[in-house]
Amino acid sequence: MGHEIAQVALMGGFKTVILNDLTEEIINKAAIKIKNSLERLESKGKLNEGYTATNLMDNLVKEVNLEKALSNADFIVEAIPEVMILKRRLFEKLGKFAPKHAILATNTSTMSISEIASTSGRPDKVIGCHFFTPIVVLRLIEIIKGKKTSEDTVKIVKEICEKFPALQGKRLLPILQKESPGFIVNRLTITTGLYLIWLLEYSREKGIPLENVDADAESLAEIGPFAKMDYFGLDTTYNVMSYFAEVLSPEFSPGKTISNLVNNGHLGKKTGKGLFDWKDGKLNISKTEKAGLFNVELFMAIQLNEGCRLLEDKIVSGYKIIDDTMMAGMNLPGPFGPGKRSYEKWTRLLEDFVENSGIKYLKPCKLMKSGDFVNMRK
Repeated sequence: MGHEIAQVALMGGFKTVILNDLTEEIINKAAIKIKNSLERLESKGKLNEGYTATNLMDNLVKEVNLEKALSNADFIVEAIPEVMILKRRLFEKLGKFAPKHAILATNTSTMSISEIASTSGRPDKVIGCHFFTPIVVLRLIEIIKGKKTSEDTVKIVKEICEKFPALQGKRLLPILQKESPGFIVNRLTITTGLYLIWLLEYSREKGIPLENVDADAESLAEIGPFAKMDYFGLDTTYNVMSYFAEVLSPEFSPGKTISNLVNNGHLGKKTGKGLFDWKDGKLNISKTEKAGLFNVELFMAIQLNEGCRLLEDKIVSGYKIIDDTMMAGMNLPGPFGPGKRSYEKWTRLLEDFVENSGIKYLKPCKLMKSGDFVNMRK
């Protein structure tokens, strides 16, 4: 996602955008992706007046040496894999090499800002900026405070993020005053991963083709949940589920199928094989036959329950911001709109599933069962 963040920084009018990675080859490939994307946007009249792909690319600096890349930076965003030890090691270097005034942002999608900041030597200037891909299209950037993040840091980061354009409109920038694994959107979506991994193992055990289960979910999204896992990378699913297993419940374990595929290097689209086979980056599966296994209402019930947990834990003050972030970040409706009408039915669905699956983490919380969340809109 690093090159996408660099692209919206260029499009936002920042005069020096520095791209850094492990090798010059990686950086050059990223720069080509940025250039091609900017040229497509220019041909469609999507760049701001006075901007061209050429003059924006003139503002891009490619630097493989991390210390040089950081030497005059004001705002730094990391976009490395979701592995805590890697992030802690990187932030130790960022804290050492970056100017004292520089703000250090992490694009982590799930992890503790405070823990990432702990090696930086400047936790007051460390903050979470969770972008949603495609970054140039989707409006959402979740801004997350660590325990020691200063209000000045929050204010500056909000002003910076407001300058990043999005094709779908004005940026939505919810500020989380309290840390939560997965923040808002990923807290809800990763929790549904408990259901998906159960479906995956059940389908494998019963010999049911996964494309048939994906076909069940056509009404919810254009791409099915298992194809989406492959698209984003099974290593990503493995890492985030493992992190949730560590910090929330062991029941978030990524399961045998995904673990075996990852251990054998089959990560999905980027390796050509995962849960499905990908040829030249394309997936060719049939959606004509449905398995009749995936239950959209149960999927939404899980999200409603987890959203109610966020309200109970005072991660957010009202359910509207949860629904708004789901729409801005995923182009999917949040659970509270329909949940206000269906929470009693969904509570029963969830209780039945918990009994059937044995996944105790999904037991409906008090706020969901009572329906009292309906009075917590804002």
